[in-house]
Amino acid sequence: MDISKLDLNLLVVLHHLLLKKRVSAVAQLLGMSQPAVSSALGRLRATLGDDLFLRTQGGMAPTPYALQLAEPVAMALDGLQQALNVRAAFDPEKSKRSFTIAMTDVGELYFLPVLLDALTRSAPGVTLQVVSVTQASLKEDMATGRIDLAMGLLPQLQAGFFQRALFRQKYICLMRKGHPLAGKNKLNLAAFTAAEHVRVVATGTGHGRVDVALAQQKLHRHFRLTVQHYVALGDVLSHSDLIATVPERFADRTLGPFALVKRELPVAVDESAIHQFWHSRLHRDPGHQWLRQFIWVLFGDGQTPDEEKPI
Repeated sequence: MDISKLDLNLLVVLHHLLLKKRVSAVAQLLGMSQPAVSSALGRLRATLGDDLFLRTQGGMAPTPYALQLAEPVAMALDGLQQALNVRAAFDPEKSKRSFTIAMTDVGELYFLPVLLDALTRSAPGVTLQVVSVTQASLKEDMATGRIDLAMGLLPQLQAGFFQRALFRQKYICLMRKGHPLAGKNKLNLAAFTAAEHVRVVATGTGHGRVDVALAQQKLHRHFRLTVQHYVALGDVLSHSDLIATVPERFADRTLGPFALVKRELPVAVDESAIHQFWHSRLHRDPGHQWLRQFIWVLFGDGQTPDEEKPI
């Protein structure tokens, strides 16, 4: 179709309807009446030849065509906004901006205490909302701007995204100080496979990798307990003779509080590279650029190349 015949203000309404899925919420956000939003939707339907949204009990459900438009419309509006605000600067000391970051539960344990402390000192008005990287809509939410940044080991983020490596880490064995194996400075393979293990079924853990390495030697582990999150792992290990394979940086945060010790794995397991990821639509946003650099300064290991690159 000829874009010159389309009122671009209608795309703003479409974009926010895709995000909010309620006419009343969009009307309040844009300072319009609900009939005006409904009228704009009617004009869009006539122009584009599609219903775009269907009313449901949960709000306005987008049609497949509307979902297809979501990312290009969001990117076009964002590009126009950035072009108009090209001179706008981000002042962290004065900003009241809220950023949404996706990470795993082990990422929350490792990143958030340090990040929040640093933000309190450098950007006291900036707020964070943390969501899970395991949600099915992660890619769509990042493409439409609902999520600013994702952190972790996320191979599912590919075309249209940028990444910046923070650090590499190995996996180690974690157990309580009084564990029968804790008296040995070096675990042997027989003792490791004979022990009872906790398995954490969570994105970014080393369990899959260590089991692949063991399977190559026709060995396996016995799992006494399987959990979905890292939250209770320290307590579980400190009150049992179970052991767990975990990322080393998580282990270092739990040694003192739960009286645990770490030991090297007796089997070679590939390290994991932890990155921060963002969608290309936010690549040149001044506030987003500041956040990415802020995180890299806090958590970059000084050995990983300081490079932002498309995936």
